[in-house]
Amino acid sequence: MNKPQLANLFPVDDSQIPEAYRIEPLHQREYLINGELRTWDGPTVDVLSPVCFQTKTGLERNVVGSYPVTTEKEAQQALEAAVQAYDNGRGEWPTMSIADRITCMQHFVGKMLERKAQIVNLLMWEIGKTLGDSTKEFDRTVEYIYDTIDALKDIDRAGSRFKIEQGIIGQIRRSPLGVVLCMGPFNYPLNETYTTLIPAILMGNTILFKTPKHGTLLHYPMLDAFRECFPKGVVNTIYGRGANVVPALMQSGKINVLTLIGSSRVADSLKKMHPKSNRLRAVLGLDAKNAGIILENADIDLAVKECLLGSMSFNGQRCTAIKIIWVHRSIAGSFLAKFSEELNKLKPGMPWESGTQVTPLPEQQKPAYLTECVNDAVGQGAAVINEGGGTVVGSYFSPALVYPVADGMKLYREEQFGPVVPVVPFDSIEEPIDYIITSDHGQQVSVFGTDTEQIAELIDPLVNQVSRVNINAQCQRGPDTFPFTGRKDSAEGTLSVEDALRSFSIRTVVATKDTDTNKAILNDIVGQHKSEFLSTNFIF
Repeated sequence: MNKPQLANLFPVDDSQIPEAYRIEPLHQREYLINGELRTWDGPTVDVLSPVCFQTKTGLERNVVGSYPVTTEKEAQQALEAAVQAYDNGRGEWPTMSIADRITCMQHFVGKMLERKAQIVNLLMWEIGKTLGDSTKEFDRTVEYIYDTIDALKDIDRAGSRFKIEQGIIGQIRRSPLGVVLCMGPFNYPLNETYTTLIPAILMGNTILFKTPKHGTLLHYPMLDAFRECFPKGVVNTIYGRGANVVPALMQSGKINVLTLIGSSRVADSLKKMHPKSNRLRAVLGLDAKNAGIILENADIDLAVKECLLGSMSFNGQRCTAIKIIWVHRSIAGSFLAKFSEELNKLKPGMPWESGTQVTPLPEQQKPAYLTECVNDAVGQGAAVINEGGGTVVGSYFSPALVYPVADGMKLYREEQFGPVVPVVPFDSIEEPIDYIITSDHGQQVSVFGTDTEQIAELIDPLVNQVSRVNINAQCQRGPDTFPFTGRKDSAEGTLSVEDALRSFSIRTVVATKDTDTNKAILNDIVGQHKSEFLSTNFIF
């Protein structure tokens, strides 16, 4: 498509938007601290949608609403509320039984389901995610919560019995870690945020929840649900610029767990601010530059299909996206021709339109950055292979296939996080292997080929460099029961349904010597249900 055609993808006014997906601006003036929805009368920031309207002066981003720009003062109030609710492990929430916590969470899910339509609509308008993907993100998040509840029941059942070893009687269960600072990403502002937030809450921790810069308003419909379903101070929200409100929280030393889905640079900076680093746990999902390796014997059609999905799902704005493709030089021509053809078949459009596969970008500076990356590569001898690739109209960036990319170009090492697909030719398999070894990142890799001996020889070294090797398949997070982590600068801690519960808790033992007196004490405590921790109750 040319520029005028791309510009015409954007609506002129609301009349061109189906009524079900129109949006009334949501001007949030409340934030949640200590079980109270407090009213904010200070400065706010407008939320500008990637969806633009055509105007006489050109394309203009639509104002979806606005939210509070709170200060360090409000952040400290939120921190004190979380600290008080935890109360050194003596608070109502950390001492509550697992069964009762699960009941609270089930109540929360019910409230969440009531707000599905509004949250899905805000996902589309705030970050430009398609209707299908926005709906899938919501549904997957609900499924994740249910799976997490089931996993917690299994963990608790395993700890519901006593062990007797070497004359010692003990019960081993999991207990919370304290106050958790949770910061989610813009690309999956609901799902990836909740994959840390939900297990942290369920394990008995109290939460400071910093909403992402893009995808803030979609959390507003849930504030009242958090307030209603959990004791006061368990969940507290923080708004405003992270650089202004987060450092003091870390410097206080009162944060026990930092969970961040974002950049390694930010994570490193925040961790260094904590005065007692040995007391700080970190659960981090960070940068990635996942590679696809196309061997000379690969099924090209399959490789094109999976690499297209891997590099272009949600415009390539996924940490698990394939962000660089290595293709054997002998088949590079065939691969590029088919990939280019399929890339240009992807349908551009607005998020609510049926069949849309490429949408406008939420980050205002992203089109300019991607253009800079493409121009840098072209200036050093690469070319944009697909027709119209790299065309920018307002917030829309046409997907670009760039070849041959080489060391020294931005696209070779930088994580572009957008619809640009760099392709590197190779003659020896040692070239992509060396690239992965020398990379700062170590999340995943995808290998495409049909020679089982060659694939087997690649698996053994690659599993020691990345945390997941995909064979003839795109890089991805799911299923959520599989461990999701990374090596090097790509992650700290492991996220999956069960792993996340373990990441936000610690194994704790209550033990005594095997004597008649001590057994009588244990029997009395357990039999009379005098302790929530020391218990043989079995959750069904």
